[in-house]
Amino acid sequence: MKPNGILRFLAAVAACAVLAVPVAAQQPAWPNKPIHIVSPFPPGGSVTAVARVLSEKLSQRLGQPVIVDNKGGASTSIGTEFVVKSPPDGHTLLLGAATLVLFPYQIPTAYDVTRDLAAIGTVGASDLILAVHPSVPVRTVLELVALAKTKPGELNYSTSGAGGLTHLAMEQLALLTGTRFKHIPYKGAGGATTDLLGGQVQLAFQTPVAVLQHIQGGRLRALAYSGSERMKALPDVPTFREAGVPNFQPRTWYGLLAPAGTPRPVIDRLATEMAQIAAMPDVIATLASQGIDPFVTGPDAFASLIRADYAGYGKLVKDAKLDLSN
Repeated sequence: MKPNGILRFLAAVAACAVLAVPVAAQQPAWPNKPIHIVSPFPPGGSVTAVARVLSEKLSQRLGQPVIVDNKGGASTSIGTEFVVKSPPDGHTLLLGAATLVLFPYQIPTAYDVTRDLAAIGTVGASDLILAVHPSVPVRTVLELVALAKTKPGELNYSTSGAGGLTHLAMEQLALLTGTRFKHIPYKGAGGATTDLLGGQVQLAFQTPVAVLQHIQGGRLRALAYSGSERMKALPDVPTFREAGVPNFQPRTWYGLLAPAGTPRPVIDRLATEMAQIAAMPDVIATLASQGIDPFVTGPDAFASLIRADYAGYGKLVKDAKLDLSN
């Protein structure tokens, strides 16, 4: 073989060798830079609290910094859309709650939560507490209902945002009991709780992380808990069924999502890490202290939950003719 022919032959062999390398082996290892978990709420709420627990543990296990970014506003659509439009490489994630499937019924969004986000898994779920300012002269749900019927539309309540779970919960309570309340929406749990503590608003549904310490300190009064059983941290507070309002169990979950198109090996790795983190005794204790129970699902089960909740809440909004716009 002539020298030029040998060179061409070696070049062809080298090219074939490159093509024979599996595509996965050519991809950079993950994670290869800091990971950002976006909380689509302002600081101070339960979503951010769960995100911080996850960020600390994931950072230790993945060997990269995991940073929590609060991108609140526009009924969570700002933070959610930021993640949807991020590169699907596993370095930008979303910590979502059940409000993720509620807000599209409030405002038009440039994304479809069932299509444009890849479900990774859930770590916990939380029920809601109905709390009142101590100046409100009621100690039970039925006493609140009786008072509200004498003052239709006069008692006001704060929420973490129009169209969110805390708003839907109060609207559902009003429908079930034949009462009316005045809605005062805020941009997150922090402001809603601050004004409840100050007496500017009289009552609110909130997750335990937002109000538990204030109830235990006597600054707020809890009337009922939406769980199927009493909350361990508040053993004297009845469930809604015990309080005389059955079939009332709004619940929020906390789960991690990524932009659609994120490689499945990355999704599966994150799901595995999350499941192991959720089983850690210190994580269970930390979340329990905030009223969050263990609730672990993988990518496929979480995706099914999102689709079911999206359809279910949409039917409730339509059938009950709820106005979630203010």
